[in-house]
Amino acid sequence: MPSPFILDRTSVTQVMAWVLAALLPGIAVYVWLFGPGILITLTLATATALAAEAAMLKMRGYPAKPFLTDLSAIVTAWLLALSLPALAPWWLIVTGTLFAIVVAKHLYGGLGQNIFNPAMVGYAVLIVSFPVQMTQWPGPLSLTDAPLTLAQSASVIFGGIPQATLDAVTMATPLDALRTGLLQQYTVDEIMTQPIFGYYGGIGFEWLAGAFLLGGLLLWALRIISWQVPLAFLAGIWLAAGFLHFFDAGRFGAPWFHLFSPAVMLGAFFIATDPVSGATTPRGKLVFGFGAGLLTIIIRTWGGYPDGVAFAILLMNLSVPLIDAWTQPRIYGEARRRDKEPPA
Repeated sequence: MPSPFILDRTSVTQVMAWVLAALLPGIAVYVWLFGPGILITLTLATATALAAEAAMLKMRGYPAKPFLTDLSAIVTAWLLALSLPALAPWWLIVTGTLFAIVVAKHLYGGLGQNIFNPAMVGYAVLIVSFPVQMTQWPGPLSLTDAPLTLAQSASVIFGGIPQATLDAVTMATPLDALRTGLLQQYTVDEIMTQPIFGYYGGIGFEWLAGAFLLGGLLLWALRIISWQVPLAFLAGIWLAAGFLHFFDAGRFGAPWFHLFSPAVMLGAFFIATDPVSGATTPRGKLVFGFGAGLLTIIIRTWGGYPDGVAFAILLMNLSVPLIDAWTQPRIYGEARRRDKEPPA
């Protein structure tokens, strides 16, 4: 019997379906704590991704059905949508999704050929190009006087509600609030007295992070993802943030505050674990994850944006060829053969 001797009947569609299923707890908690606007964002991103996927497949001369049904475009759409404000304008959602599918995926050769995570490319383009729109996050329903219904959320997304109404239901995220307060020379303890902060992270945000953690553990239990990247990513976050907090607790947030950020859990289990744009060797995955976690804290602390997960992962995507080259496992028997070689 010729090689390979290890057969795996798991298909791309099955893997993507499990990823989508693992995201459902986070989506449910998002709707419960922040309102139904995220459902519209997810739907619009999904429709745009499928349309862009079909158009690019036709232009490249590939059959549409096998690629549209592998669910990879929907996974990209959902990851991007969950990284955007739930009440972001429709054109922002469409622009980011188109860039993720058309440029970051298909212009690099399609599924399996992209060197960057498509969803994070779309996010990075939007945060750099439209920083104001990317900061209008819905406030937790517990802190909002007039929570929006599904119809009202649709009116906001498609431009039917004036800015004054939008300002009443949006607020700064915990990371934004911490960064702004530190720039105003407040200490971390003083900033944490604001209503947006909970026990470990932001009100509602810490529960959302827990839901993404639950979904990520499901993927690990099913062996859809390996343990190296998530563990190393979270360790990099904890060690870097803990080191800074230990030396100056008044200027740097506690490590658990960073860990209970939804972006960290989403990045650790759903984005950094991308098998195409991430490292492939066991030791390489540890290096990749730890580097992404370390860069996240560096960007959050000294960078121009309050949340550095997307940029950290993209920077580590650039390093993957070098990481894989340096961490290739030794071929069985290689050292013994070298010992027997005669000296030159």
